Amino acid sequence: MAGGNALLRAYYYNCMPYQGNPPTQEESERYARARRFMDALSRLPRFEIRLGKLEYRGIDATDGKQIFEQKRVDIMLGVDMVLLAAKQRIDRAAILTGDSDFIPALKVAKIEGILVHLYHGDPASVHREVWTEADDRTRIDAPVIEQIRMR
Repeated sequence: MAGGNALLRAYYYNCMPYQGNPPTQEESERYARARRFMDALSRLPRFEIRLGKLEYRGIDATDGKQIFEQKRVDIMLGVDMVLLAAKQRIDRAAILTGDSDFIPALKVAKIEGILVHLYHGDPASVHREVWTEADDRTRIDAPVIEQIRMR
């Protein structure tokens, strides 16, 4: 995603899967898979993992499924982007999101002179203002994924 530009660091923002107390077998297995994935990512050069927390919010009354909410993930990305921009550590940021929570951070980064490149899936899933704030946009499809893998 750096597109041939110098890479300071790649950041990955997510949460570990929920585990009850005590965890079910399925929860334990899902958590172990996620832990192996995070361990593999942590061994990549210039790769930083930022983990928020997954909060259990109850059961959906309409379909009976558990409801979970990521906490702290959005703000960590926003703080990192603004801090790196304000300290002039970066001149470009490539982000993969469609979430409108990042709009304030995108605006500040741009004020600081950062070029923001938005990577996205279906354009309909990207908030209109995120789309507008981005300087460049790339839809993630099979050729883009293959190009990223080859670097």
